[in-house]
Amino acid sequence: MSLDTERLAAWMDAQGLAAGAPVATDFVAGGTQNEIFEIRRGDIHAALRIPPPGAPETRDEGIVREWRIIEALGGTDVPHTPAIALCDDQSVLGRTFYLMGFVDGWSPMNTDGWPAPFDTDLDARCGLSYALVEGAALLSKVDWQAKGLQDLGRPDGFHERQVERWTRFLERIKTRDIPGFDEATAWLAAHKPLDYVPGIMHGDYQFANVMFGHGAPARLAAIVDWEMGTVGDPKLDLAWIVQAWPENMDDPEATMASYVDLTGMPTRDQLLAHYSAVSGRQVDDIDYYVILAKWKLAIVLEQGFQRAGDDEKLLAFGPVVTDLMAGAAELAATTDYRG
Repeated sequence: MSLDTERLAAWMDAQGLAAGAPVATDFVAGGTQNEIFEIRRGDIHAALRIPPPGAPETRDEGIVREWRIIEALGGTDVPHTPAIALCDDQSVLGRTFYLMGFVDGWSPMNTDGWPAPFDTDLDARCGLSYALVEGAALLSKVDWQAKGLQDLGRPDGFHERQVERWTRFLERIKTRDIPGFDEATAWLAAHKPLDYVPGIMHGDYQFANVMFGHGAPARLAAIVDWEMGTVGDPKLDLAWIVQAWPENMDDPEATMASYVDLTGMPTRDQLLAHYSAVSGRQVDDIDYYVILAKWKLAIVLEQGFQRAGDDEKLLAFGPVVTDLMAGAAELAATTDYRG
C-alpha cells in the first residue's frame, strides 16, 4: 500500500509543513475502514489517517469528525495525538485525510503479552489499568461546548434514543433470535441514569484503542481510533472497560480470559473509585451503564457475525454476542439499581 508522495508533498507545501523537504512514507496498519501511514518530512514526524479506496463515502465524513475531536483536545490534559492538518480535498489523495503527531509509544494490540517491565512487575502492570481509566475520566471533563463541538452529536435525549435506535438496527440485520434481548431491552427502556452530564465520549474505549508510553511507571501516551467518537454520555466509556472485568481478580482463568492478561490488575471497585475521583462523577449507577454496554456491544458484534461468511474471526463473534446479551439480561434481573 502506498501514497502519491508528489501530491502529498504539494499539499504539505501549501500548508507550510516543512515545504520543499523530501517526504518519506511507510504503511503502518489498515483495514476496511482506515489506513495509517507514518510520514516524515524535515522535522515533522506524523501519522496520516485515511479511508482506503473501497471504504463507504461516509468514512470521509467520519474522518472529519475524528479530526474535530483530536483538534478539540489540544490544550487539554487528555493524552491524544496532536492535530496537524486536515485535507478534505479528495483530489489530493483520493479520500479525506488528516495528519496527526506520531506517538512514541506502544499498543497492547501490537505486543505478544505485556512488554517489560509490565510482563513481570505486577505493581507496574496494575498502573496500566489505572492509566486507562484515568484517560476516560479526563476526557469526560473536557468542556465540549467551549471547544466548539455543539453539533458533533445529539446529547439531548441520548439515553432515550439508545434503545429505540439500536433495536431498530438489530431488527434490520438479524437472522436469529438472541436470548436475553427482550429482557435487557425492557429493563433499559424502564430505567435511566441517576444523572446525565453530557461530554465527549470515545465510543469504543478499551486497551485496544490506547497507546502507552515506554517503560514504568505506566503512562497513557494517547487515546486513538476515534471512529465512534461523539458528544454523549462519557460514563459509557467507563462501562465499556468494566463490563467484562473479572469479578474475582485472584482467579487465573478469569484474568486470562481477556485479549490482554489482567493478572495483577486492580479490582473493578478500585477502578470505579479512581474514575470517580478523577472525573468528579458519581458511579453509583454503574449497573445501568454496564447493562447498556453489554447490550449495545452484543448488537454491534451481531452485525459482524451476520456478515461473517467464511471469516473465522467474525464467526467467533457468534457466541460472544449471546454471552454478552445473556450477561446483560442476568444483571438486569439481579441488580438492585432502581434509577
